[in-house]
Amino acid sequence: MSQLVTGEAVVLQVRIARMPTRALACAIDFVIQAIALATILGFLLGFLIVEASPALGAALVFITVLLVLVGYKVVMETLTRGKTLGKLILGLKVVRDDGSSIRFRHALVRGLLWLFVDFAPWFAASPGIVASLMNKQGKRIGDMVAGTVVIRERHQPMASPPLFVPGHLVQWAQSLELSRLSDDLANTTREYLARYLELEPDARIALGDALAYRVGQVTAPPSPVPIIAPAFLSAVLAERRRRELARLATARATYSTPAGPFGPPNPYAAPSALPNPYAAPAAPPNPYSVPAGPFAPPSPYGAQPAQYTPPPPPQSRPYPGPPPPAPAGETTKVNPEGWHAPGSEPDQWS
Repeated sequence: MSQLVTGEAVVLQVRIARMPTRALACAIDFVIQAIALATILGFLLGFLIVEASPALGAALVFITVLLVLVGYKVVMETLTRGKTLGKLILGLKVVRDDGSSIRFRHALVRGLLWLFVDFAPWFAASPGIVASLMNKQGKRIGDMVAGTVVIRERHQPMASPPLFVPGHLVQWAQSLELSRLSDDLANTTREYLARYLELEPDARIALGDALAYRVGQVTAPPSPVPIIAPAFLSAVLAERRRRELARLATARATYSTPAGPFGPPNPYAAPSALPNPYAAPAAPPNPYSVPAGPFAPPSPYGAQPAQYTPPPPPQSRPYPGPPPPAPAGETTKVNPEGWHAPGSEPDQWS
């Protein structure tokens, strides 16, 4: 990691591209340039052999080589703001010393010095390699003159560090006052813990002590027992994360519980059923109907006769009816043999 200071005095943390990565990007660009140069010279070969003089042929070859080797880098870095095809493949980018994008003049200076100084054949292509190895930001001579630096624009995402609270400090961590711990300081501490193993031992101890002091100034109470800076920072961030997760869980439970007819709508509730677009529309109200009720307007035709209601049927007769007729006397039927016939009284004989 390296720091670039912008014109507004803002410090940027960037990854500097080192010599092996830049050499691989340069090799990719050189292969592309060689293909383009061979293609162009192939088209010019017939003209150079048949019609051109030796001086003209040498001039055309020199101009073609210059345009391909220098023009390719200048045009690509100007149009893409600091990238060639090789840099684009490997995730590299050329920026100015203040972190801003380069312009045509920066690309032109870098391209000319790349060909005539850094990797010039009469210098055995050594000045650029030696300068890049000796400079802490990996700059070659062209970068020093143009005021540029090559950075790694694409890198692996930073993994979240494992946060934990030692067992004998759990009660102390739960009693911490963390309201004054800002997000910026917490993120800086998290970055330090994530890159703890990548730092040099001296820088690791110095940066950890400085962060522990800053975090200790905005948290209370202090640790009851001596603890190293990484463990202290890990415990503080672990407790902060635990409280954030608890707060989110509480908020989600509040939204999922019905709050009554006047409560806020539940954002996690299932959407209500949509109306049936094929249902028959409801009949419109009759505009000529007279509203009912005691406040209805009077009839324009005067008082209307009450509607006839038939009386209910009587429950019993109001007067006694005639007595039922007496049953007629039964005659005894006798068969020719003198026996009793069916339908006559059993005790009557003739």
